[in-house]
Amino acid sequence: LSWASETGLLPKGNPLAGKRLELPKEKNPVRVTVIESDYQALLAVADQVDWRFKGMLILAHETGHRIGAVRQLLSSDIDLDARTIRWRAETEKTGYGHVTPLTMTAEEAVREIQAKRPGIGDAPIFPADKNLANPWQIQAHEVVGQAEAEVEAKLMPKKGRGWHSLRRKFASDFMHQPLKVLCELAGWKSPQTILTCYQQPDEQQNGPRYLIDVGW
Repeated sequence: LSWASETGLLPKGNPLAGKRLELPKEKNPVRVTVIESDYQALLAVADQVDWRFKGMLILAHETGHRIGAVRQLLSSDIDLDARTIRWRAETEKTGYGHVTPLTMTAEEAVREIQAKRPGIGDAPIFPADKNLANPWQIQAHEVVGQAEAEVEAKLMPKKGRGWHSLRRKFASDFMHQPLKVLCELAGWKSPQTILTCYQQPDEQQNGPRYLIDVGW
């Protein structure tokens, strides 16, 4: 319309000039959840992709946090004595800094990570290949469903199956827990967000694995 008004095809000018337009939103967006069998298949071949990929996969699954926050975890964020993880505000999309307990599975994963790449203080637990002071870039593994792991696991491709699908799995696995507890565990600000965008009941739900692990 701007071009047409400039060329004289619209002598009265662009009728939308200065107006803010919003693209129509999909009424029922597809929000894919990783089912338990697919997660186990990915986990079984994760080491063949990269030890960092395996570590991220486990921590994303066990903590329910966004992959951006998982990727940027530092050695100082992990307290194995207290069995906790600190999620720094600057790595959280919502800016919500908080501390959550480590499950036994997550603790085992952290110990395995530390054995492969020992670090202290502000060292990333998933360091880049060349600069160990920077966290690993995950473009090649950004979408779980299209990663090398999917090929190795012989999973059928599924549009929308990605890292965030693990966050939805977390919310669905613990849908019978109080929303306040779930918000604290995975860093959600609003319970309404969980109800409308994340929880999806599935016959393959794993049940309250988190609360069993940490003894809540």
